[in-house]
Amino acid sequence: MELMFLLLVAFIFSSGQCLDTDFSTDPSSDFEHAELTDCQPDSCTVCREMSAMRERLAAMACTQDGLMKSVRSLRTAMAANQKELGVSSAQIPPLQGLTQELAQQLTALQESTSAAVPRQAFTAVLGHSLGPLPIHRAVKYPLIITNIGNGYNPATGSFTARVSGMYYFSYTMYSGSPTTNSVVGLMKNGQMIVTTWDTAGGDINDSATNAAVLQLEAGDFVYIQLYANRNIYDDNGRYNTFSGLMLYPL
Repeated sequence: MELMFLLLVAFIFSSGQCLDTDFSTDPSSDFEHAELTDCQPDSCTVCREMSAMRERLAAMACTQDGLMKSVRSLRTAMAANQKELGVSSAQIPPLQGLTQELAQQLTALQESTSAAVPRQAFTAVLGHSLGPLPIHRAVKYPLIITNIGNGYNPATGSFTARVSGMYYFSYTMYSGSPTTNSVVGLMKNGQMIVTTWDTAGGDINDSATNAAVLQLEAGDFVYIQLYANRNIYDDNGRYNTFSGLMLYPL
């Protein structure tokens, strides 16, 4: 840039050599002398213009340097981002593999847990009338609707817990004899938990239901007891039922 500036100054001043020409030797041409005089450049104006041009060139050079620095900074930032992106991309396949492995382990754990803890649930129906009898008696519900885990035994009418846990039981009693006289209870290991009664009233078609949530240990048994000298009525309508299920193990 400095070289161009010096060449431009030399060209302008070389063009102005007509300032030193002596026209007095040719007095017959005043017009030509005036015309040559008019072509002489103004040295002060030329210097000012050159100085202004030099300042503009310097400003342009400064701006160019700033732009180059910005470009270099952007390139550095882009390279860093590309490097970081490359690292992140490289981490994706291992993470996907780890997630899949954990999902498989969870599935296997769920399957093993389900296999280790037996599921128990049942519903049984009486289907025939029973009583009155001279003693308390466990009601044997022979018609099995559901018996998952085989916890209910129709030969005894009892449900036996295979594992310790929380269990839910419910039963329905129906009194339909000419004389209302029904008392039934939910029993745990021979101990009464809840009962239903229907021993008075002019109607002969009464139904009652009761339920309980029990904490059982493995081997505990639950059954429905018909009290002595009481009776319950049933037929193909299946009014008397006994149901139970394990809520969760303990």
